[in-house]
Amino acid sequence: MSELHGHHILLGVSGGIAAYKSPEIVRRLREAGAEVRVVMTAAARAFVQPLTFQAVSGRPVHHDLLDADAEAAMGHIELARWADHVLIAPASADLMARLAQGLADDLLTTLCLATDAPISLAPAMNRLMWANPATRENRETLLRRGFHLLGPGEGDQACGEVGAGRMWEPEALVAALAAPASRGPLRGRRVLITAGPTREAIDPVRYLSNRSTGRMGFAIAAAAAERGATVTMVAGPCESATPCGVERIDVESAAEMHAVVMARLADTDVFIAAAAVADYRAARQAPAKIKKADGGEGLTLELVPNPDILAEVAGAAEGRPYVVGFAAETERLAEYAEAKRRRKGADMIAANWVGRPGSGFESERNALEVFWDGGHASLADAPKAELASNLMDLIVERAYGQR
Repeated sequence: MSELHGHHILLGVSGGIAAYKSPEIVRRLREAGAEVRVVMTAAARAFVQPLTFQAVSGRPVHHDLLDADAEAAMGHIELARWADHVLIAPASADLMARLAQGLADDLLTTLCLATDAPISLAPAMNRLMWANPATRENRETLLRRGFHLLGPGEGDQACGEVGAGRMWEPEALVAALAAPASRGPLRGRRVLITAGPTREAIDPVRYLSNRSTGRMGFAIAAAAAERGATVTMVAGPCESATPCGVERIDVESAAEMHAVVMARLADTDVFIAAAAVADYRAARQAPAKIKKADGGEGLTLELVPNPDILAEVAGAAEGRPYVVGFAAETERLAEYAEAKRRRKGADMIAANWVGRPGSGFESERNALEVFWDGGHASLADAPKAELASNLMDLIVERAYGQR
């Protein structure tokens, strides 16, 4: 029997071309045994007719805030009480902005204020709209209030551009809704993961960074979600697709990553620092592009240390999670990795060789040497998804005494 059998899922549909996929979401939810009711915004009805959703859901479609046919003429309260989970797919930039402002100017936004059910958003918009600072602030506001983000993915967009902003496919969204109800060993646990590189600005066009692609961190996030965890991933600039059921927060600099991690620490059971965080940043960011000097003189940059995210999390006085760090080494791997674990105060360190062909950064494969107090395990060379799964099994065993 499906994990969604008998669940009441309210599907909200906002305006956007991705709305053409929303009837398929209804069909797949019903196949999984869920009962589905649909609420459409006025903009959504410009893309898909309500009759389509009525046909696939077997129920009338709701769109009017003041509905004389609803219970006591208060459809938003009736629907808010009925829902076990609210999924808004697609969630447009406009809808996210209105939710962040707490507006109640149509049926969908009003019932979101009136429900105590979990609310998941499947963003869908142009890549520049998704990257806009206003949208970034809105999604951070919504995440702080307990909304869940499912996506977006990356790829071709209806506008002809390519980038982040594609709505997840219906099967991925349905799988994500079912994931929290899984019976994995991390069910009920909250896992916070950092992934990818950071970029430390020198001037408006240059930055300091490294070769990390984020693949290992993203694979670990997927493995944690598969084991039933509620997973939040703080990702530096990278192009990997967000795993199903994982909340993704995009950052650029080490300072931004540090701020997000520390803000989420109180709600974290396991922290995995897989990101390749820059150790240093420029002491001063030039306001304009630094020009090459006539005569070919050299350029000296003054660097200052970035926040030590791993050490700060491991040294937390209250609510400290189980802490896993990463070490990328070019020599004396075991010695340097164990020294880092002790110095930072981490519970576990996963170390790998870098600078060697076929493994580490920019590779689809890797191998890990994992160290904890009084113990060590070797995880053999494998595709990163398989390696991440093996590492998560080891973390579950060390942290909770189970597999």
